[in-house]
Amino acid sequence: MGILTLISKNISKLGRFYAACMTRFLLAILISLCIVGTATAQKKKISLTDIWGGEFRTEGLSALRSLKNGQEYTVLYYDQGSKRSSIEKYTFKSPDKQATVLTSDNIPGINYIANYEFSKDEKKVLLVTEVEKIYRYSAKGIYYLYDVVSGQSVKISEEKIQEPLMSPDGNKVAYVRENNIYLFNAASGTTSQLTNDGIKNRIINGITDWVYEEEFGVVRAFSWNSEGNKIAFLRFDETEVPEFSMDVYGTALYPHPQKFKYPKAGERNAEVSLHIYDLIKSTTDRIELQEAYYIPRLKWLHDPDLLCVQTLNRHQNHLRLQLVNAENNTVAPLLEEKDDAYVDITDDLTFLPDDSFIWTSERDGYNHLYHYGKEGKLKRQLTTGNWEVTKFYGYDTENKMLFYQSTENGSINRDVYSVKINGKGKKRLSSEEGTNDAKFSADYSYFINSHSSATSPFKYSLYETNTGYLIEVLKDNDALKEKLQNYQLSPKEYTTLE
Repeated sequence: MGILTLISKNISKLGRFYAACMTRFLLAILISLCIVGTATAQKKKISLTDIWGGEFRTEGLSALRSLKNGQEYTVLYYDQGSKRSSIEKYTFKSPDKQATVLTSDNIPGINYIANYEFSKDEKKVLLVTEVEKIYRYSAKGIYYLYDVVSGQSVKISEEKIQEPLMSPDGNKVAYVRENNIYLFNAASGTTSQLTNDGIKNRIINGITDWVYEEEFGVVRAFSWNSEGNKIAFLRFDETEVPEFSMDVYGTALYPHPQKFKYPKAGERNAEVSLHIYDLIKSTTDRIELQEAYYIPRLKWLHDPDLLCVQTLNRHQNHLRLQLVNAENNTVAPLLEEKDDAYVDITDDLTFLPDDSFIWTSERDGYNHLYHYGKEGKLKRQLTTGNWEVTKFYGYDTENKMLFYQSTENGSINRDVYSVKINGKGKKRLSSEEGTNDAKFSADYSYFINSHSSATSPFKYSLYETNTGYLIEVLKDNDALKEKLQNYQLSPKEYTTLE
């Protein structure tokens, strides 16, 4: 055989071998594409019906309240089938139910319980039903006061009321109805009216106007002192505020016009003033404050005669904390915050047992925790760094420890931390990347951590605070995660802007 013939035959064999390889390769690709295409075709597309129909609704813990012993908590349950509400008691150490505090079956007139609140001594429970929304946060409803010991309940008012608040001893309930403040006495079953000038679209007592609700996130504008013998409240005079009208579409055939006071940019706001009602003397005193264009927050100290009032200028960039002595109605400066842009209003102000206080401020460029003395003198900055404290949970008086949420682990993450009152011993309590939020027991010995991320729905886990020991996963929403595997989901990407 000649050399040329041999080369020719080998080339021919190589060609056939190459062709066979290519055929197998292309066939493999085709099969893979068919498999992928079939898998993709099997995945569902998310529809609006799925979203609004609750197909992806997560399970949560409804209206959880820690009891004051720090070892037990209660949860509100509602059974869709029987339309029955109940408040159940659990211990943090065990997943088993300990007792039923009350059920809607035993309270005449209640079809369901929308929310509840214990008195300070936990002998009474304030219950609400037939809730009717007003604006973003405001609502009114029918309220009952339930006695845990006797099992008896009493309706506070035959009409729907707003923002009821029990006195420290639980024997009285202050509330607002038709822009006036009322006081219900549980022992006698009698009701007295504390203000008389409330008129719709003119005078408001004890609750805020539309502006405060929208801009400062507050509705209740009254507060009991620690002994329950004084009530501080705000009065809004809307007389000169321009009126706005809008059609409301309800269940009727035609809409009905609703008129309310609405100040557009540059227009007159309501004139707000501070008043203190003395239950012993049955008198009301007006307190004169310095430059109080807005009064976004009221908070009594542990001292029953001292009230802290936050006031703000119209530009909302100069905040004052003013200390009112309700014994002689004198006012003294406590703290000031200024900013070129604006000062944020929060509910983080916390008075410790000695009436020194915890305050959050952005004065160093980031929101951090500060400890001030009773007279307003700075003791120390408790947290510092190029990150934000995004939530303040509270103070453990026994262990002298503060608990908070921050972005220290990345701006898109939220983690739970603790730090001592001297600013030392900072400790990260959460461990999973994503958004972590904590619900602490009354004595801070336990906390329920809620975790979620871009790829994981809410998971609720119970931990021991000091050891970080995971006691139990209460709810994990794993069924929802499995369900989502059957849907076409777009990948999530994060971008950092310098």
